Amino acid sequence: MTALSVSDVKKSFVYRRGTVVAVDGASFDVNECEIFGLLGMNGAGKSTLIKICTGLLTPDGGSVSVYGNDIVGEREKAKSLVNVSPQETAVAPLLSVGENLRFIAEVYGADSATARAAADEMAEKLGLKDRMNDRAGKLSGGLMRRLSVGMALITSPKLVFLDEPTLGLDVVARRELWRYIRDIRKTTAVVLTTHYLEEAEALCDRIAVMAHGKIAAVGTAEELKQQSGESTFENAFLRLSGEGGLLDE
Repeated sequence: MTALSVSDVKKSFVYRRGTVVAVDGASFDVNECEIFGLLGMNGAGKSTLIKICTGLLTPDGGSVSVYGNDIVGEREKAKSLVNVSPQETAVAPLLSVGENLRFIAEVYGADSATARAAADEMAEKLGLKDRMNDRAGKLSGGLMRRLSVGMALITSPKLVFLDEPTLGLDVVARRELWRYIRDIRKTTAVVLTTHYLEEAEALCDRIAVMAHGKIAAVGTAEELKQQSGESTFENAFLRLSGEGGLLDE
């Protein structure tokens, strides 16, 4: 089943200096229970596309549907199936870990008792059970990232966007979060953005490379290497995104 369908999506922004085309006819599908990578250099259009897919921006053209629900025409139904863990965490630093989790659950309609039970369950899964009363702003970077992911997942979305979920983490913390992301895909489709290419290669079933607002290629890491004629994924990414700096140059 298709979790996310993006078809010929376009989005431009008009500024005093002129019009900037952020997304230029992007198309791809994400399957149910798939980890799908969305990669691109800074300015490629990823953030704008994610905002469109999560209903925060309306596209100028094309369509996005979440499990068959149009993100514009059936916005509330589509948005109820989606959540996002942003690159800049949405954690409230003055609230405790438990308060952050319960707050998000209640925002999405859970009553107090249900929110508390969901928060306890999520904290257990993420190894945060013994930190429930700790102020979130005092957490380490790794624990903060786990909490941010937990806040995105406590609503039991069918599709979740993880935007740079391991940014700034040490190797051990990154690998712990990798294990949890792999576990997520048992019930939830995941769209992952990352600048760590080895992370995308290790985690993603398929990867889309975005360049200049377009989807330049989609496939497994091996397929992208074959399409680009490169032997390493890093070189394949650079080739497909139209950037220089190949390792053999």
